[in-house]
Amino acid sequence: MTERTERVRVDFWFDPLCPWAWLTSRWVLEVEQVRPIAPEFHVMSLAYLNQDKEGLSEDYKTFLAGAWGPVRVCMAAAAHKGEDILLPLYTALGNRIHLEQRKPDRALIEEALDEVGLPVSLADAMDSDEFDEALKKSHHAGMDQVGMDVGTPVISTQGVAFFGPVVTPAPKGEDAGRLWDGVLAVASTPGFYELKRTRDARPDFS
Repeated sequence: MTERTERVRVDFWFDPLCPWAWLTSRWVLEVEQVRPIAPEFHVMSLAYLNQDKEGLSEDYKTFLAGAWGPVRVCMAAAAHKGEDILLPLYTALGNRIHLEQRKPDRALIEEALDEVGLPVSLADAMDSDEFDEALKKSHHAGMDQVGMDVGTPVISTQGVAFFGPVVTPAPKGEDAGRLWDGVLAVASTPGFYELKRTRDARPDFS
């Protein structure tokens, strides 16, 4: 197998509450098994991204109000342990939020923190703005590359940054690798901006 030192860095920005980002993150981890990439995970915030937007539905406003807590805890975890903790913490959160379909309350977050060996007291960050400046910096590091009219996931590698791909279910094995090859080919084409079709399926976490 190709050594990690020979692998190409791939930066991935996520909000732990987004089901589409979760699916794309699982795809990227599949790609890592079949292509020489080294994913690095970072936090963006849907709540911060949409805080000044008008015309949002009441349901989405409620969703966004609850979205501050998990990203703040992720930033607190990174400050406590380093950014390498973000992938295992994201996985622990995502398994509960997306696979178990649980509400991202303090009990869930404490469980996830404990699972990855972090102090559960980091859950205090849910209701604190202590890490908001670090969160905004992390957010802009990804979003400034693609523009604020998209959401999560955002991927950046070798000077190319793009939103997506939005896919369900997450491809596995060589199928994941082929999608990666195609996404890079399209995203790295000068002047290319968008390829999209209407989603007719809900997130499939199988």
